Amino acid sequence: MSKEYEIGDSAIDDLIFKLTQTACSFETKDLLREILTTAVKLGKECADRGDLKLVNNTLKELRYSFKIFLPYRDIQKVVIFGSARSKRTSAEYKMAEEFARKLTSKGYMIVTGGGSGVMEAGNKGSLAGKEFALNIRLPFEQKPNPYIDEKDKIINFKYFFTRKLIFIKETDATALFPGGFGTNDEGFEMLTLVQTGKSKPRPIVLMEPKGSTYWAVWKRFIASEMARKGFINSEDFSLFHISKTVDDAVRYIENFYRVYHSLRYVSGQTVIRLKREISKKTLIFINKKFKDILKSGIIRPALITEKETQAQEYPDLQRLIMNFNMCDYGRLYEMIDIINKD
Repeated sequence: MSKEYEIGDSAIDDLIFKLTQTACSFETKDLLREILTTAVKLGKECADRGDLKLVNNTLKELRYSFKIFLPYRDIQKVVIFGSARSKRTSAEYKMAEEFARKLTSKGYMIVTGGGSGVMEAGNKGSLAGKEFALNIRLPFEQKPNPYIDEKDKIINFKYFFTRKLIFIKETDATALFPGGFGTNDEGFEMLTLVQTGKSKPRPIVLMEPKGSTYWAVWKRFIASEMARKGFINSEDFSLFHISKTVDDAVRYIENFYRVYHSLRYVSGQTVIRLKREISKKTLIFINKKFKDILKSGIIRPALITEKETQAQEYPDLQRLIMNFNMCDYGRLYEMIDIINKD
């Protein structure tokens, strides 16, 4: 921790330092010291109980969520969003149920909002022990559905923002079914996060049963009112995929991770981690086609970086490294698609 970030009272700073020496690992003690320093600063600077209750509840919700998900971090998860008001007889309910069943049979885990409708269908279709429910405490409408097999995988949130953070942080793909304000809020936030690079690339699939026009009409609005007027780029349509069938949606998610594995930024460079080496032909092609998204240099194979080695992050994977402009994420998705077709 930087020397400047202290309370300024040597007795209190010494107590915080001593506590961090026994309360956490060597690798994280600097961060815990900052957290404790922030907590004490809040106590000294803020007399508003409402403000402190917000910070307290937020920290407790995040801590507990990390604890629940930690044993499952190596398993890929798909978050399902959709209306709590969808009937059990509706086409989207049945589609979500089948979608969850097919994904969990392939080894994925499902994360839902824990409520009724499409969320219930996601939990109902999941194989036993393969699902999580992130429920929101509301004065109406939202109680945990009865299809969650392991009650320790239900997390009840007071705040939407902490719940939404965990939805994104702990999953690897997003599936959106027809829904209301909440579904669109979650969908637009997810698209905003990947469009701005605040979330790493992931498959985002918009699912609707045959005969539905929900996402088709939504896409027309995006095209006519956003893209045509210059509020988004045409390449941003690459950030999502519309599926009319469960098999197409499952295939889209699986294909997204066919060769591509993950991405990390290291010292200003973008490292793309791959499950296998790509062909020389594909490497030449992506250098020619995507040179516009580079600030300088080329896209080239690379060894694991020192920071990745220190963190023990996927030492067996292949890597590409490039000086990405950190702006054209729709184009980055297009490049990932080409890599996956190698």
